[in-house]
Amino acid sequence: MTFCERLFEKVQPVWEKSHNHPFVTGMGDGTLEKDRFQHYIVQDYLYLLDYAKLYAIGVVKATNPKVMAKFAKQIDGILNGEMTIHKQYAKRLGISVEDMELAKPSAMNLAYTNYMMSVSQNGTLAELIAALLPCMWSYWEIGKRLNAISGARDHEFFGEWIRGYSSEEYGDLCIWLIDLFNEITIGKTEEELNRLEEIFLYSSRFEYLFWDMAYRKEMWGFEEQEHTTIS
Repeated sequence: MTFCERLFEKVQPVWEKSHNHPFVTGMGDGTLEKDRFQHYIVQDYLYLLDYAKLYAIGVVKATNPKVMAKFAKQIDGILNGEMTIHKQYAKRLGISVEDMELAKPSAMNLAYTNYMMSVSQNGTLAELIAALLPCMWSYWEIGKRLNAISGARDHEFFGEWIRGYSSEEYGDLCIWLIDLFNEITIGKTEEELNRLEEIFLYSSRFEYLFWDMAYRKEMWGFEEQEHTTIS
């Protein structure tokens, strides 16, 4: 069993919660309210700005030039590829890019991104990958599952999201990072692997909480729910 196969088994209870969250199921059956999706798009746009920085740290942590180049390519892919989906959705929702850039991150967004940033800056390349892989990998798993729902990929609104995250191109990126993680964890002690597993599970739990934050349109959790999604 590879290390990522071990992680995949271990994380299933958490990922199943994400698969069954009303935000995710609502995209699959087309019933998710647009205001909830708008809150998600804005928060995820801010999240991706920090997520791209993790790959920049990966360039610094890596020693293999090919790995460095791949991490560098991922930065461009996030900023000029993945975030294009967000910009297109924002336009359809009547939000400008400037609005998104001026928006403030929610408490959950800050907690998640700061956790990954702390692990990545203070840890090894393996720890960095353990922190950032759950986002990419779980989105691929969600995308594939939603894509299997009849008519979901052709939905007039959510179809673009589903097609993007279930695409072969996105899957190839996930497979590359999974293969790299398996490679660099060969020969590590059980203590080291347990540490990586812990990081992976923490980020996976944050992924679930991010969906929940988006569904609740939450910023800090203690404020009145009548807040605007851009504040």
